[in-house]
Amino acid sequence: RIMSANGSNGQNGSNGDGGGRKRRNRKRRNRSTAKATAEFWGDPKTLPEPRDDIRITQDPSAVVRSLGRPPLPGQEQASEAYFAAVYARAVGLASALAAAGDLIEPEELLEG
Repeated sequence: RIMSANGSNGQNGSNGDGGGRKRRNRKRRNRSTAKATAEFWGDPKTLPEPRDDIRITQDPSAVVRSLGRPPLPGQEQASEAYFAAVYARAVGLASALAAAGDLIEPEELLEG
């Protein structure tokens, strides 16, 4: 190895240990983060029972449309179309998650 003028071994001023110390610290940090996450969410046994009256909407943007046109001068038509596409995608993903979690029957996804 060739030492630089500032006394370091590597080009970036490292001591050549490959960052092993950083790696160890990260593992320690992840362990404490996992514990903090578990404490944040609490005891899963205290969660309420899932509802059984979940329905998939046929008109995902109805509530938002009831608020009026988007306040985007000159872009109302385009923005409504994009928003409708986003709402439809959100309903599709939520429906798939509900089916995956056994909250609805998968056949309900085919209706409509």
